[in-house]
Amino acid sequence: MDNNPLQALHHYRTFILTALAALVAASMKVAPACHAQIVPDKVEFTPERSFEVRPIYKNDTVTVVVLGDIMMHQKQIEAAMKEGGEYDFSSYFSLIHNKIAEADIAIGNMEFTLAGEPYSGYPCFSAPDSFAQYNAECGFDIFLCANNHILDKGKMGAERTLRIYRDYGLKYGTKFTGLAASSDELEVTTPLFVISKGIRIAILNFTYGTNNPGSADPFPAVNRLNDTELMKSSFQKAEKADFVLVLPHWGNEYELTHSPAQRKMAQWMVDNGADMIIGSHPHVVQDVQTIDGVKVVYSLGNAVSNMSAVNTQLELMATVRIIRKGNGDIEVPEPELTWLWCSRPGGYNNGYTVVPVEGFIGREHLWKGSWDYERMVETYNRIKR
Repeated sequence: MDNNPLQALHHYRTFILTALAALVAASMKVAPACHAQIVPDKVEFTPERSFEVRPIYKNDTVTVVVLGDIMMHQKQIEAAMKEGGEYDFSSYFSLIHNKIAEADIAIGNMEFTLAGEPYSGYPCFSAPDSFAQYNAECGFDIFLCANNHILDKGKMGAERTLRIYRDYGLKYGTKFTGLAASSDELEVTTPLFVISKGIRIAILNFTYGTNNPGSADPFPAVNRLNDTELMKSSFQKAEKADFVLVLPHWGNEYELTHSPAQRKMAQWMVDNGADMIIGSHPHVVQDVQTIDGVKVVYSLGNAVSNMSAVNTQLELMATVRIIRKGNGDIEVPEPELTWLWCSRPGGYNNGYTVVPVEGFIGREHLWKGSWDYERMVETYNRIKR
């Protein structure tokens, strides 16, 4: 043994470096031989041996709330009018405001135009701009425009409606679909892609037709269910989404069950990629059906209106929860359907108010007019499925 510490340290370092060099050389020589021994000429991956690499996602849920026909009849305009030309719609969604505002995406069918003064109700709707503003401030994120009243004031009325909606988009972040002023706008809005919490949702909105056929000009254009080319191309584009929500304006007015034409169209939509279908237009609640695993809510009924014909004040709000699991899979439970009642002036209060039915049964003392409460309960008990 060498008694000189420096020499001993030098010998030890030399030994370590020599050993490391030998290990590196050995690995370079052995690796090819090992590779040749363990990998056959042809590898066959059986289902038992193959595997899929999946990205890791955050578990999350996107909540989508959908309401039916949001209308503006002449009596609503008159009731909302205040001094100085202002309008007050604050009672409309006051009892369900939290549901709308807290949803990740809130959608309403805007069944009126913003064609300017003179304002008018049925049969040719033109609502004050502040009505759309009220809806945006309530928390509605998407305005559906494909309905039979969107061309009530012709081309100029539709173009003005779009200008206001674009302005509100800048101010409130709202979007619209179903109506476009140009091919570029149509490309962006149909399908309308919305990304929330990393989940990409395609929204498709089409109508059976319009009361006013419109002009011969190609734009402004309304999405129509009989436009086969647009329907096919839109559903093909929607395949890029994680979830496809179709919102058709269809069916026969005041009928509580869907028509054969609705059933046939729903089947086509399911066959072409719809993940859920929620309809509007009949002004009453229609039945719910499952087609090849896809839930179809044929009609939500009205959201707010002056209508008082039998069954037209009872309505639904659909809450859809889109769940993304950690492995990336999308899961969508049954939609939650909340029964609502559109109370007219003199009923619940002096204004138009959407009342959540089940939360107010047994609370007749809150009503200004007991007749409205009694009618709500009778209609609910008769129609509820």
